[in-house]
Amino acid sequence: MKSLQTAVTAKAALLAWVVMICTASQVMGADLQKGIDAYEKGDYATALEEFKPLAEQGYADAQFGLALMYYEGTGVPQDHKEAIKWYTKAAEQGDADAQYSLAWMFDRGKEVSQDYKEAVKWYTKAAEQGHASAQYNLAWMYYDGEGVSQNFVHCYVWNSLAAASGHKTAIINQEIVAKRLSSQQLAEAQQLAAKIQYEIDNKSPSPN
Repeated sequence: MKSLQTAVTAKAALLAWVVMICTASQVMGADLQKGIDAYEKGDYATALEEFKPLAEQGYADAQFGLALMYYEGTGVPQDHKEAIKWYTKAAEQGDADAQYSLAWMFDRGKEVSQDYKEAVKWYTKAAEQGHASAQYNLAWMYYDGEGVSQNFVHCYVWNSLAAASGHKTAIINQEIVAKRLSSQQLAEAQQLAAKIQYEIDNKSPSPN
């Protein structure tokens, strides 16, 4: 009887915990959406009010929003170091937009020392989540041999994935890349692209 009572009590506690987590998640989601809506309307004071506490609690979407505000200087004094800090926190949690933003900054040497290897690292992480712009930029890192060894097969793979997602420039450039490949290399690239696309389609979303 005691063991049954203990089991029931434990189950009740577990259910209470689940309800609490779900409620907290709903509240967080509502606050985050409020911040996003405010940002899109140009109400940056409200956006900051919603994003900052959530970002400090570790929510990646809010960290990305806060980073964007610091980068652009909307609602806060422009502070690129602060932007990089929050982009990095979000990127490390798997936020694809933050990963792409960091990669782009390292690629172009915007507010950081230009570092192609670091750019490739973050482009790859975002590209593997299906971020079309990251896929396209990664393709051309392979094309130019920046941060990686020049590899036209990998260039074709990532460019084709970006094109499949509707990236207009990738669609236009697909034929240019294909001309660099032998028929055997093209078949290899198409097979690899299909494999990566399958992995992207079946990957669990990163928690935010």
